[in-house]
Amino acid sequence: MDKRITFITGASRGIGKAAALELARRGHHIVAAARSKLALEKLDDEINAVGGSATLIPMDLKEKTAFEVAGQALATKFGRIDGLLGNAGVLGSLGPLQAVGPRSFEETIEVNLTANWRLIRAMHPLLQRSEAPRAVFVSSGVVPRPRAFWGPYQASKMGLEGLAYAWADENEKMPLRVNIFDPGATRTGMRAEAMPSEDPMTLPTPEDVVKQLAPLLEEGETRTGARITFERQT
Repeated sequence: MDKRITFITGASRGIGKAAALELARRGHHIVAAARSKLALEKLDDEINAVGGSATLIPMDLKEKTAFEVAGQALATKFGRIDGLLGNAGVLGSLGPLQAVGPRSFEETIEVNLTANWRLIRAMHPLLQRSEAPRAVFVSSGVVPRPRAFWGPYQASKMGLEGLAYAWADENEKMPLRVNIFDPGATRTGMRAEAMPSEDPMTLPTPEDVVKQLAPLLEEGETRTGARITFERQT
């Protein structure tokens, strides 16, 4: 395939969906991963409507072999991927650490951190076959500005950034470029869950945010190990 092939987790809604559509418009073939098959099929229709193409992979990120199986399928179908967007995440429980239940804590770490390590392990060989591989992980403003009651989510995103920085450093002399993107407060379902009293109309949309995210997955992006924060237009 002549198009850049970009794998996106959490592709069925929010920033992931907006990124899939933006990159499809830019000529990428989208490999869209999410839990809901129905939502992925709807995304596929929207990608086709903008002249793009997609491969759909329904998966549960908590399944330990999910990315390994996906990687094997992509190796057979395409032989490579060119872009990787680690976007899927959960908010988990907000509250005092002593009040957070073990199951909620473990799920937050599993989805936001451990799943991304599995993603790296499964997709690294495919990225190595690309002439210009690019990877981006979606983080959060709670990393540079820690706050009370966000402990599990905060810890998971700090860990995710640690993985991304390590992977970038390990591949500094290789074609792979690895960066972190902090979208800031965005009009998504997760934001509404975290801040129910906030007026969502005051926030940038996912479509606004991905205008700055998408270029990080293009061949022209040369930075690696960088943390890029969305710059709100005034």
